[in-house]
Amino acid sequence: MANQTETILSTLFDWIDTGRLNPGDEIEEATLVQQFGVSRTPVREALMQIEATGLVKRLPRKGVVVFKPSLEEFLAILEVHAKLEGQAAGLAARRLSAGGRAALEAATAACETHFATLGEAEPDAYYQLNLRFHGTVAEAAGNAFLLEMIKTNARKLMAYYRARYRYAGSIEASARDHRAIAELIFARDSVAAEEAMRTHVQFDQVTAMDLLAALG
Repeated sequence: MANQTETILSTLFDWIDTGRLNPGDEIEEATLVQQFGVSRTPVREALMQIEATGLVKRLPRKGVVVFKPSLEEFLAILEVHAKLEGQAAGLAARRLSAGGRAALEAATAACETHFATLGEAEPDAYYQLNLRFHGTVAEAAGNAFLLEMIKTNARKLMAYYRARYRYAGSIEASARDHRAIAELIFARDSVAAEEAMRTHVQFDQVTAMDLLAALG
């Protein structure tokens, strides 16, 4: 039973990460039961666990839906997320290992290569490279608790970050920021790395409104 619950939970996380599930989408219990070939018990346990993270909400007469923030909620989550990501970059600058440096250089270069070869095309592919960059920085921070907090919080914003890369110039700006942040981490400048990452992650209110509107 536990393995069934973990499989369903892992799949739901993956669907949110890849955009198969987007803010406001309903998650039907019966569909999961049929798809995974299990009883309702592990499905309900998985939904309860993911609900505890704040990634889904149980709404009257609608069942379980993927969390869809209001503008106020979006900006509040973003503020916290920017601070967490900034803290990770600052810690990474102080704790970066040789292996972490190689991984960060590879992740940064991959973002630059995408823009150099594809420009603003294939934003979803670039978004996966973006996730790799941010994940590499978070792992380099050497704090498993912080890494888990970043992952959980990021999932509430992933659909909006993914949509952001459909805007002209956003991929170029992102790749450029990634290089600047990486160089600050390589230079062990924790204060500047933290500030650069926080600025990179943050949206202004107008952009936030545009993204919320784009996703309905």
